[in-house]
Amino acid sequence: MTNPALTRTASFRPERLQARSDDEISRALLTTTSSRPSERLIGAILAACGLVSILTTVGIVFILFQEALKFFTDVSVTDFLFGTTWTALFKDGSFGVLPLVSATVAISLLSMVVAIPVGLLAAIYLSEYAPPKVRAVLKPVMELLAGIPTIVFGFFALTFITPSILKPLLPQTEVYNILAASIAVGIMVVPLVASLSEDALSAVPRSLREGAFGLGATKMEVSTQVVVPGALSGIIASIVLAISRAFGETMIVALAAGSKAQIVDNVLEPGQTMTGFMVQAFSGDVVAGGTVYHSLFAVGLLLFLVTLGLNLLSRAIIARFREAYD
Repeated sequence: MTNPALTRTASFRPERLQARSDDEISRALLTTTSSRPSERLIGAILAACGLVSILTTVGIVFILFQEALKFFTDVSVTDFLFGTTWTALFKDGSFGVLPLVSATVAISLLSMVVAIPVGLLAAIYLSEYAPPKVRAVLKPVMELLAGIPTIVFGFFALTFITPSILKPLLPQTEVYNILAASIAVGIMVVPLVASLSEDALSAVPRSLREGAFGLGATKMEVSTQVVVPGALSGIIASIVLAISRAFGETMIVALAAGSKAQIVDNVLEPGQTMTGFMVQAFSGDVVAGGTVYHSLFAVGLLLFLVTLGLNLLSRAIIARFREAYD
């Protein structure tokens, strides 16, 4: 009796595969592989993991919107978004979120004054100047900075940056201030800017560098006029992601910036960010179900929407300015 498996094997001829297009071959291989029970099980497990992450995100967004809508039944959206006084924890509180937003934006932007030049210069050095052995050591060491707990950066700002750096230079600096928190947040996001920018710089083809050297360009000219422009989309995306990371930072600003909610007009004075208010409120005796409790979700929803917008902007920048190399 003829073995069916042997018959199928014998009927397989290479010229048939050659006659098919690449897409047809891929579909045939996927169909053959996915028909195995073990592969179907693995596929189901992976799909379940992906579904869990999606459902978790949907659940978080649903809870934020549900609780925030309860807040907006007591406080109008206009008063919340455009009010200039935030005294949510007082007896007759006001819920104008602009003071929290101003401190959050100020810290996020000022932190980039530290993170962008330091991170970008470090990325250029690692990509263009560092020998392979030095790069193999420096890059992991630099990325270790991202693993330091953010509360450590907060204590660093409070016990070193303010008294040892800012006070001698600017005696009017208060103990809790926006500038110290911004510097600490900037130091924290340096590895993010440096690592992502270095990956973008390394992706620029070597042929572009060699062509520039062949035209007589110096190493600095090649780095700044060829490699950096070629990796511009990745660099900009890393900066936007760093701003997003700084926007949502919690422990540094809670420790170093203070808890005085006011419109920021002096970075040497304290200020309270959106995340700082959430930490302060949850560490106190906020009654569940009250307006103050629901305000936490309103602030969280605003923070989520801003962060989501920054992430979408980063993806749009990558898609719009991405350089395709053969």
